[in-house]
Amino acid sequence: MLDLPIFHSRDAGYRRPFGALPRGTAMDITFMPPRIWGALRVMLVAEIEESGEVFEIQLEWQEHKRDRDVYVGSLSTNGILGLVWYHFRIERGINPPLFYGQQAHCKGGEGCLSDLPVGYQLTVYDGKAYMPDWYGKGLTYHIFADRFAQGNVAPAGDFPRTLHTNWNATPTFAPTEEGIVLNNDFFGGNLAGILEKLDYIESLGVKTIFLSPIFEAASNHRYDTGDYLKIDPLLGDEDDFQELCKVCETRGIRVMLDGVFNHAGYDSRYFNGYSNYDEVGAYQSKDSRYFDWFHFDNWPDEYASWWGILILPKLNVNNPDLRKFLLDGKDSVVRKWLNLGASGWRLDVVDEVPDDFVAQLRRSAQTEKKDAVVIGEVWEDASNKIAYSVRRRYFWGDELDGVMNYPLRNALLAYVLGGSAHDFVADMECLRENYPRFAYYNLMNALGTHDTPRILTVLGSDPTAYHATKAERADVKLSPQQRELAIKRLKIATLILYCFPGSPCLYYGDEAGSEGYEDPLNRRTYPWGREDNELIAWHRELGELRNKNAALQEGGIEYHDCTDNVLCFTRMLGSKHVTVRVDNRTYEYSYEHTRL
Repeated sequence: MLDLPIFHSRDAGYRRPFGALPRGTAMDITFMPPRIWGALRVMLVAEIEESGEVFEIQLEWQEHKRDRDVYVGSLSTNGILGLVWYHFRIERGINPPLFYGQQAHCKGGEGCLSDLPVGYQLTVYDGKAYMPDWYGKGLTYHIFADRFAQGNVAPAGDFPRTLHTNWNATPTFAPTEEGIVLNNDFFGGNLAGILEKLDYIESLGVKTIFLSPIFEAASNHRYDTGDYLKIDPLLGDEDDFQELCKVCETRGIRVMLDGVFNHAGYDSRYFNGYSNYDEVGAYQSKDSRYFDWFHFDNWPDEYASWWGILILPKLNVNNPDLRKFLLDGKDSVVRKWLNLGASGWRLDVVDEVPDDFVAQLRRSAQTEKKDAVVIGEVWEDASNKIAYSVRRRYFWGDELDGVMNYPLRNALLAYVLGGSAHDFVADMECLRENYPRFAYYNLMNALGTHDTPRILTVLGSDPTAYHATKAERADVKLSPQQRELAIKRLKIATLILYCFPGSPCLYYGDEAGSEGYEDPLNRRTYPWGREDNELIAWHRELGELRNKNAALQEGGIEYHDCTDNVLCFTRMLGSKHVTVRVDNRTYEYSYEHTRL
């Protein structure tokens, strides 16, 4: 028998063109069942998910290839937008039909026979929609604003706050007697501090600075927004923000903001649970202009909140007045900060807000700034994400330009910690098949974020340490041997990350060797004066490699000679190429590229 697949969704010999298709593009199919199956007719069965329509296309027998029959056909995507699920039915006369679809792991590629076939995914998107393409070309630097660098001292504002005098202190993590973690201890990092460190940031090769929330809020993480139209006084003011954006622009660096539009703060201008604002909030009166911005079950103390966390009352984003405030007009929140210098938004918990809100936000952003990007926080495959029983439309062409690539993080950590290169390739090729090209090349590819333990800790710590209490983990550091191993692993992980399609995203301090378990231990201050300079030099080398090679910014990707331990791939663009080879057993690595 020929050593050939019956069907392979990522092989041009079986499915063309590759991956997600712009609406109106035909999908050409070749299906090659063994002759011993006795096929008399092969049907391509396709279901358009949006409409529920199911139709069948009879494939045409073309020829024999030794012990195979070769059937060909074509699926038109005219009038289709969204997901199509397809499988094959092999009819055999009086014998029962056979069904061929994806394997159980649903990662595309080569399929299998099944009585209940799992359909292959085809993503159809609006290819005429404008998609900015600058974001994924360069390095993103993710800054947790309070913890990066202090510039001039700013006033503390009106909220009850504790300001640490020791920059290197451990963030407060213990709950109150009532069991509440206040997150109201601050270190005084601000916009002026970022401005003063731009030489350092630029030396890393950074092209985008992604700022965790910077608007006025009671907490240090600021995901409990107090005032969407005001920079937190501890960080500075509008002038400081505009100055940062202007100076960044002269250095070829853009600024991306964190948009938290699913919920606001209990202690906010809009809810005003503690009466700290001079306006009447929704908590104080049903006559408040903000009352309908929230979901009350039994006013004032029973209301919808994010994951039941009462300090984060959920916003009613279907309310027209709230939408106007956030999205409509030049003075809306989204447009104001783009007008003042930002280049895009990352949307926090984007799967918590409806699709039409995301689409309206993107239209508003591009009205203000044509090439503004909108990146969503999604932890799974965003092309087929279901949230609250609704299939999300993120990549259909009118919502998101890209998402945070947690699937890459998961696959990369699994490989670096001893997993199979084959599994890594399967996971990544599945995403590349499911995502439109614009989305795959606009991904935010991070090993560490403010929501994950520090990457060195992940790569070097004893897994049993996670069973200890947070107090016990607070001061745990890697041993010299653990740290040496973690750095070896980090080097091969970052080499892959920087050479992958999408924007490599570096969480502040990871390049300097910061350690720490989960929030807020992963949000310690940048270790100025205590940096691991060898690690910084490595990240600078990778940043230069990324910026000097067009193949890494927008080139294709091919995998070759991968074994269980060895991962090898090439990025290519015309005559330019970069080839990466890493071994997760020996931690050896290499990269070679065309000289420019």
